[in-house]
Amino acid sequence: MATHKLANPVAIVGMACTEFGEHWGRSVDDLLVEATHGALAATTGVGLDDVDAFWLGSMVSGVSGLTLTRPLNISHKPVTRVENMCATGSEVFRNACYAVSSGAYDVVMAVGGEKLKDFGFSGLEMPHVPNDGTAPNLSAPAMYSMIVPSYARRYGVSEAEVKEAMTHIAWKNHSNGAINPRAQFRKEMSKETIAAAPALAGSLSVFDCSGVADGAAAAVIVRAEDAHLYSDRPLYVHALAMDAGSGTGRNDSDYDYSELSEAAVSSRAAYEQAGISDPATEISLAEVHDCFTPTEMVLMEELGFSARGQAWRDVLDGRYDRDGALPVNVDGGLKSFGHPVGASGLRMLFEMWLQFRGEAGERQVSDPSFGLVQNQGGSPGDLVSAVTIVSDRRP
Repeated sequence: MATHKLANPVAIVGMACTEFGEHWGRSVDDLLVEATHGALAATTGVGLDDVDAFWLGSMVSGVSGLTLTRPLNISHKPVTRVENMCATGSEVFRNACYAVSSGAYDVVMAVGGEKLKDFGFSGLEMPHVPNDGTAPNLSAPAMYSMIVPSYARRYGVSEAEVKEAMTHIAWKNHSNGAINPRAQFRKEMSKETIAAAPALAGSLSVFDCSGVADGAAAAVIVRAEDAHLYSDRPLYVHALAMDAGSGTGRNDSDYDYSELSEAAVSSRAAYEQAGISDPATEISLAEVHDCFTPTEMVLMEELGFSARGQAWRDVLDGRYDRDGALPVNVDGGLKSFGHPVGASGLRMLFEMWLQFRGEAGERQVSDPSFGLVQNQGGSPGDLVSAVTIVSDRRP
């Protein structure tokens, strides 16, 4: 697959993220306004009138650019509403970056937000997507639960060992979320409590599944050469990659649920753009789409952080803990934040914004070089995956 880095590099000069959670007393308008004005306030001298164009990500909380123009009280500005399943937040950011790099605009904003609680969605339900009627009728936990026996069988690992790794991931991410003031769930959970939870689907318990939440996040993007006009500590974009699979995996008798190939393809494209040859040592921290704990485990192999068949062992060895060699989901991940679809990809990027500015508090990683965000939508065999690589060094 041909892939090219941005001909004209871009940078983030302002970001903001609301608290994620059950915002019964707030509307999606309130959340979008908070995130947008917060991102502008984080810049030097960029006001709402200075933004040339907006990209808005929302899966179910809005269907056009008017979803943003109304609450912001702006008019006659180009606003593009984007949706790409659970990868919507990263897709919004990718398209906004392309617009600046192309020279079409000088200053743009990527905004994502969702009010899922208003719609009554739960982790066992998904909005209906039109299809030809042949797609299996399975819940998201059921589809992702198939990773566990497939991975165990493929690599000769017991399901008990895989489950132990899953428990460690849930424990790690809850521990990280406990010290993040924006996370929905801020309570550490013991491994004993996690392991003893009743099964929800296959080997997955409630502690193996991300929650549902309301929230919003936003970023201000400019040309890299102009970044220091608007921020003393900009965050530079080194790679933007997206891959959509064939969507036929679940109908293919040869499909192996132990892999998420779209994540591997998108990460390879991103590494090529960023000039990274050994991601396991060159990436300092990663935010990945831990919709379910076995997903995070398998992603460690798809992203090149662990050898094939070894992610479960690396997880248990603490490689991806907050004080490990390669901290993953140091902000608490989807596991602690929940997943307001349009906002999650930007929420992951917001942690990079804090980390590279040295503003992550107790979660701060020492002297990061490259940060990676992996945000995906769909389910095993029916997936899209986005990978973004950033740093505080200009490309």
